[in-house]
Amino acid sequence: MLLHSNIIGEGKPFVILHGFLGMSDNWKTLGNQFAEHFKVHLVDQRNHGRSFHDDNFHYEALAEDLKHYFDANHIKDAILLGHSMGGKTAMLFATLYPELVSKLIIADISPRFYPIHHDAILQGLNSLDFNVLKSRSQADKQLANYVSDFGTRQFLLKNLYWIEKGKLALRMNLDALTENVSEVGEALPIHAKFEGDTLFLRGDKSEYIGNQDEAIIKNHFPEANIITISNAGHWLHAENPEDFYNAVTNFVN
Repeated sequence: MLLHSNIIGEGKPFVILHGFLGMSDNWKTLGNQFAEHFKVHLVDQRNHGRSFHDDNFHYEALAEDLKHYFDANHIKDAILLGHSMGGKTAMLFATLYPELVSKLIIADISPRFYPIHHDAILQGLNSLDFNVLKSRSQADKQLANYVSDFGTRQFLLKNLYWIEKGKLALRMNLDALTENVSEVGEALPIHAKFEGDTLFLRGDKSEYIGNQDEAIIKNHFPEANIITISNAGHWLHAENPEDFYNAVTNFVN
């Protein structure tokens, strides 16, 4: 089964992978900017967005999905950008298929292990009963019992859609993501290495990449540069898109 994507622009391939519980639409604004110079592939990973649902959910499967996507679209020598979970997928893919990746960009995630920290979000999403909830505002009110941050709720509720008239649903495969949430924090395999040009971007208000992560990043990605985006947390591409865009374009050019 082939991953769903939105392809825009012409030129060198530039593939973008969203994070956990996100979708390719999260990258539409920046994707359109990058598409002024590249052929941009905004990809939905399995169990997310409009891509297929599957009970298997781990980084080996996500990397193989991407290889299938590259093959089907005849992509070679690509720029590959991944945020958070998408960054982990991109890291593993680049170490497995370095000949397909000319430049690797990782947004606010390290190769190390992360403990589960999405419990409240998943509990909130699982509490949404669409036999009762008939509007986005009602869903937001219910989710607020679990997720206090308005911006995070709006990000999550982008997954809502009308499955039929008067009936809301979530695009994501919530059952599989809940069951396999521990996989999201898994570390890159210890011997995995990519020696191509690599950029790690971190938000100055985020704790996902600390100073202690620099050694492990260099161990897996010896050519990596690490740049901090100011006035940004984990969703650095949404919180400071201008500096994010400039950092990426300076790197790829």
